[in-house]
Amino acid sequence: MSAARRALSEWSPNITRDLLAGTVVALALIPEAIAFSIIAGVDPKVGLYASFCIAVVTAIAGGRPAMISAATGAMALVMVDLVRQHGLDHLLAATLLTGLLQIAAGYLRLGDLMRFVSGSVITGFVNALAILIFMAQLPEFNGAGPVFYAMVAGGLAVIYLLPLLTKAIPAPLVTIVLGTAIAVTLGLDLRSVGDMGELPAELPSFFLPNVPLTLDTLLIILPYSATLAMVGLLESLMTAAIVDEMTDTASDKNRECRGQGLANIVAGLFGGMAGCAMIGQSVINVTSGGRGRLSTLWAGLFLLFLILVLSDWVRLIPMAALVAVMIFVSVSTFRWASLRALVTNPRQSSFVMLATVAVVVATHNLAQGVLVGVLLSGLFFAHKVTRAFAVSSALDEAGTTRTYRVTGQIFFATASAFHDAFDFREGVERVVIDLSAAHFWDITAIGALDRVVLKLRHQGVAVEVAGLNAASATMVERLGTHQREGASLASGH
Repeated sequence: MSAARRALSEWSPNITRDLLAGTVVALALIPEAIAFSIIAGVDPKVGLYASFCIAVVTAIAGGRPAMISAATGAMALVMVDLVRQHGLDHLLAATLLTGLLQIAAGYLRLGDLMRFVSGSVITGFVNALAILIFMAQLPEFNGAGPVFYAMVAGGLAVIYLLPLLTKAIPAPLVTIVLGTAIAVTLGLDLRSVGDMGELPAELPSFFLPNVPLTLDTLLIILPYSATLAMVGLLESLMTAAIVDEMTDTASDKNRECRGQGLANIVAGLFGGMAGCAMIGQSVINVTSGGRGRLSTLWAGLFLLFLILVLSDWVRLIPMAALVAVMIFVSVSTFRWASLRALVTNPRQSSFVMLATVAVVVATHNLAQGVLVGVLLSGLFFAHKVTRAFAVSSALDEAGTTRTYRVTGQIFFATASAFHDAFDFREGVERVVIDLSAAHFWDITAIGALDRVVLKLRHQGVAVEVAGLNAASATMVERLGTHQREGASLASGH
């Protein structure tokens, strides 16, 4: 494929579908950006400007076409105390530092760490986020009358039935437009976007935070910026992995880190708060047909057009229509097959998935849930590896030489078992440690080998270490101590 074709495919394999998908996303972004601004304790324009800036910049600089990034609830929750204690200027300064940290993460290739996140953790993350998206809609039902319920039900009917007739226009867009037309025409008394907060009336302008450039300021914002950078990258990389799977395409995770960082710097310089990828909006975009960078770029540009030019109409959009769209997103996001897999998958994998869901839903913190899932996956993996570790031994016919054959991985979790497998009081003249079927991974493993060899030698036993593979031999030569005291080392294959 030529460079021009590749670029066109990445930017917009289908211009019409990308524009329509971006339109749906822009309409759904407005109430969420306002709500997240309220959560963070700042003016609604801070979230709206951030969503515009981040969507536009990540469309160009991000590593995952068709993924939507903007102001998010996960990031807003981190900002609450900073805004309350130090104000908006410190928040914007923290946003700039967040961007710098994320760019540094990209150049350090921290995006490659996604390979260590298991499928069970990703499934738990997705399911938890689907539950959180659904739970976020529940407050809209408080005190709602039958008209609200009827519009939500009608909106869901349109979303699920319209594709049976035509897929030319995204069903969520039809739901929003039709719901607004019905509410306005019939004069229905429904809560609308305009009831959530005031929309800005001017373009975002360049803005430098009014904070003293001192060490004290850095010490105030650094803990928040580090947390925002971590949460933002984690959510963005997880969302990128999900969009990869939905579209059966690959993305550049390290470029995504750098793109998110640049987007947050631009947002901070134009009066916006830090943001990251949004799985809900990304799912809306992909399920509406968005595949290229154009869909993300148009979502940001049309968002600004909506709040500046069509604000009078946007204020009239009933929340019931948007709730219907978000319920659809929640249902579409949840991996229903994972429920059936609970009884067929290994128990440890199912436990990791459920633990990830439970922690995320309980704390409303995606980072904590994923961290718990990754730690549990690591512990279960280490336990599984230890079960494949074994040491057998045989005595020669003369009764003077015992050969220990070691099988499996030797690292911090198996080092103790490796040491305990040797009989230091047997009284043989010679011991051969056959490591041709083993591999040494860390300094704890090398230390265990040192202890075994030195203990045997102190008993007057001649020791030969045989069969080390090249990587293990290099570690032993560099970190081990028994060789320097006269042990013989024979390398085999």
